Amino acid sequence: MSQGATAEAGHHDDGTQIKRIWKTFWILSVITIIELGIGLSIYTIHKGDNPNELLVLMFKGLVCILTLAKAFYIVSVFMHLGDEIRNMIMTIIVPLLLFVWFIVAFLWDGNAWKNLKNTDAGSREYKEQPQQKLPAKEKGHKD
Repeated sequence: MSQGATAEAGHHDDGTQIKRIWKTFWILSVITIIELGIGLSIYTIHKGDNPNELLVLMFKGLVCILTLAKAFYIVSVFMHLGDEIRNMIMTIIVPLLLFVWFIVAFLWDGNAWKNLKNTDAGSREYKEQPQQKLPAKEKGHKD
């Protein structure tokens, strides 16, 4: 096969591929450093006297988004999915999204069942019942 045939097929020469890998390396490195900084911020916030739970939750959401961005770059460049045709990409992405949706739905439903525990399936409000003390045995009484 000639050099021109591989270039027409969409293959990159070695120099272009190496530049692409280095670009991805730097992007992944920057995202990882940002994630580490956010993680240290979360640790510092939790260590304080009055932690802000909303801020921690937002930081955790940001870490999830950055992790998904890293996964995108890894799959796109190192697993060469970015070079595939659109139908091939959709064949992989759609079942993955359905799988993630199933996990979220099952966790949501499981949490709902956990919260309905001891409430007659939501028909009454759950109230903690006080422990009843057993009567003390009377002295001189035989069982």
